[in-house]
Amino acid sequence: MSVSTDGPGRGVIVTGAGSGIGRATALLFAGKGARVVIADVDDAAARAVTEEVERAGGTALTVVGDLRDGSVVDRVAGTAVERFGGIDVLVNNAGVMDSMSAVADTGDDEWERVIGVNLTAPFRLTRAVLPHMLAAGKGAVVFTASEASLRGSAAGAAYTASKHGIAGLTKSLAVMYRDRGIRCNAIAPGGTATNIRVEADRTAHGPAALAPYLGAVGSVARAEEQAAAIFFLASEAASNINGAILPVDNGWSAV
Repeated sequence: MSVSTDGPGRGVIVTGAGSGIGRATALLFAGKGARVVIADVDDAAARAVTEEVERAGGTALTVVGDLRDGSVVDRVAGTAVERFGGIDVLVNNAGVMDSMSAVADTGDDEWERVIGVNLTAPFRLTRAVLPHMLAAGKGAVVFTASEASLRGSAAGAAYTASKHGIAGLTKSLAVMYRDRGIRCNAIAPGGTATNIRVEADRTAHGPAALAPYLGAVGSVARAEEQAAAIFFLASEAASNINGAILPVDNGWSAV
């Protein structure tokens, strides 16, 4: 059984929706008639996107908080169920970058922050949402993975491990729930114009070792191009696509 996100009235959660790919995704879903929970750690940014949706005649709700906090996870899922009557689509997009650090140079704080935001938080939110999708017998989950989920040369140790984890989680969910009406896929963006900045010491081992490989990135995508791929994977047009990691990278993964 597939879920339609093409018609009006669907309940959608988008994390990291205050900017970049998340913002573009929330606006796209809302523009197609979905009711969207705008979840972000940045209060002002999240509310600005909610207002943008409302000015365009759409429906959106703001939930602010750090998804590493279990109470925030519960609030995001609970708000969607309470206000929208269910959750048809979950877009696990929120993420942070590392400093391109090699393993020997990755401190505990950096590791725990990146793994916590990029892997543990989306796992917990998906776990919170699944009972509602299972009760409805339908649902679509889309993760924002990364080129770093496909290779070891796109980011530092923490970010690479977190995004490889997202790829594994995507496939596990697809296998576990394929007969329960739920699909799970991920996009793997290449270089994309967002507000994420990499704070890296270019003379350190990690950035220096990665530099020759990052030259193959090619053109930089617009956030709207990534959002279009997310929307597709959540739509009936992708009804038989499950467990896929879709590169949206202008061929970087083919180099």
